[in-house]
Amino acid sequence: MNLLLLLQQIGNQANGVAAGAPPVLTDTIAATDIIETLPTEAQMNLIDLAWKGGWIMVVLLLLSLFAIFIFLQRFQIIRRANKKDEGFMNRIKDYIHDGKIDSAINLCRKTRNPSARMIEKGISRLGRPMNDVLVAIENVGNIEVAKLEKGFPILATIAASAPMLGFLGTVTGMVRAFFDMANAGANVDVTLLSSGIYEALVTTVGGLVVGIVTLFGYNYLVAQVHGVINNMEARTMDFLDLLNEPAN
Repeated sequence: MNLLLLLQQIGNQANGVAAGAPPVLTDTIAATDIIETLPTEAQMNLIDLAWKGGWIMVVLLLLSLFAIFIFLQRFQIIRRANKKDEGFMNRIKDYIHDGKIDSAINLCRKTRNPSARMIEKGISRLGRPMNDVLVAIENVGNIEVAKLEKGFPILATIAASAPMLGFLGTVTGMVRAFFDMANAGANVDVTLLSSGIYEALVTTVGGLVVGIVTLFGYNYLVAQVHGVINNMEARTMDFLDLLNEPAN
């Protein structure tokens, strides 16, 4: 019985070939061979790719970590400085009208922000000419702004120097690629040049990424400082208006 089924299958396959039908089994085997011979696609690992950039990538990594540290530190300090207390000036006004100068100074010391320290300096100069009070407040304001902007030059330097370091890696990578090409002579191979080309391209990308991100962070902090300065100026004007109010 098995022999009859085998002969029947062979006859059906022969009839199919004669009729022009492609043999299914042969096509299946051929397709399987093609699939097995296709090369597998290489996966890009960012860490391995970064290491191909050489020592310049290590420098860029250190610069990026330093920039992140400065940004987070400045962000917290500026955020605290920009915190508003709507009832602060009203309480200062009440203390000054009641003659409680010590209470007003203690309130400024407890508030602990740039505007409060400016008002404290102005209160300590009460009784002097208005120009002296204003100059004292402005001097304190300049010192407070300088404290808020501490570390900004470092961020600006990293934002400007990171792309330049990336371009330096590009040059050294291309020099390495041409050096390997010259030493290879007539046996030039793409794999021989890959390390130098990797170094040239990866360092460029790394430098641009670090520089762009740091520049955005720097500009964001500058905008936040401008907000603090506007708040300080508004508090100063309120304090000067308070001093210029006519006595009851």
